[in-house]
Amino acid sequence: MANIDIRRYQANRQAEIDSAFLYRTLAKAERKAQISQVYERLAATEEKHALFWEKKLSAAGATVAPPRPGWRPRVLAAMARRFGPAAVLPTPVGMEGKDSLSYGTQEESRGTSLPGEETSHGRILQTLVATSQGGGYEGSWLARLEGRHRAMGGNALRAAVLGANDGLVSNLSLVMGVAGAALSEESVLITGFAGLLAGAISMALGEWLSVQSSRELYQRQIRIEAEELAASPEEEADELSLIYQAKGLPEDQARALANRLIADPAQALDTLSREELGIDPEELGGSAWEAAITSFLLFAVGAIIPVAPFIFLHGMTAVAVSVGVSALGLFAIGGTITVMTGRSVLFSGARQMLFGLVAAAVTYGIGKLMGVTLAG
Repeated sequence: MANIDIRRYQANRQAEIDSAFLYRTLAKAERKAQISQVYERLAATEEKHALFWEKKLSAAGATVAPPRPGWRPRVLAAMARRFGPAAVLPTPVGMEGKDSLSYGTQEESRGTSLPGEETSHGRILQTLVATSQGGGYEGSWLARLEGRHRAMGGNALRAAVLGANDGLVSNLSLVMGVAGAALSEESVLITGFAGLLAGAISMALGEWLSVQSSRELYQRQIRIEAEELAASPEEEADELSLIYQAKGLPEDQARALANRLIADPAQALDTLSREELGIDPEELGGSAWEAAITSFLLFAVGAIIPVAPFIFLHGMTAVAVSVGVSALGLFAIGGTITVMTGRSVLFSGARQMLFGLVAAAVTYGIGKLMGVTLAG
């Protein structure tokens, strides 16, 4: 057994000891009994994980020291006792996510329940964070009904705005650089349309790869969840119960609901995918082709704006009109962003226009300098 493996086992065990200690402290600091029980269950699972790595260490002939939490969980525990669990909750969320990714790549834990349980812990903690910030289960739903959390619509709008903005700014800068070099309108048009196609294709390919990779990852996670459900339905019911308790349901109601869902394998897998993994099995992150086509079109819409004037106009007139219509486009994009940010349309539009025009001015100046140099 290599020393590097032993050190990795020790690091894994220490991380589980730290998590278990922190969860025990959170359980004691939590005023709500049902939430306290959730922390206790999380601690018990982490202690089971620590035992897993202790066995690996013993099998490797390494010395297993008595469990002792590190300085960081001790500091977090002190903060939790002083300010309450909500003050430190975001930290263990990140720790669980890191453990889940790490265990998924390690040979010893890859085929075990450890990665899935760490993922489940992350989901439970995220629910607890949302509950603590939103005033409970009912509060989160009220906030959603009030329209103050626009996650889905906001993300779609954000993608649309960024796609058009990338096309406009990048092609405006490209066109101004060529125009600054005093090349012909034909050269500007060829360069502009080449930039449009190259950028739009690149955006579409990148979006396709991103969405398709996410879909494949989600499908794999659902397959693993289905295998765990078939092998250990009781453990999956416990995880669901903890999630519902974290959302504010009393323990008996949460357990009854979880058991009822687990009784139907198809419904259980759908619910576990949504509640534990945060995945919609019907959508799986959306269509990769739809995302690619949308990205292509949005980039193209932005990129055509600075090129179009050169189709009908010539010389500095074409340059001036291109800059003018591009400035209007940039202002419109900046104004659209305020739907997400809530800031002043005038401020956001002017800021976006300023940044885009500065980029265009820089490339125009570079093109002018290069044109003069080459002519000389």
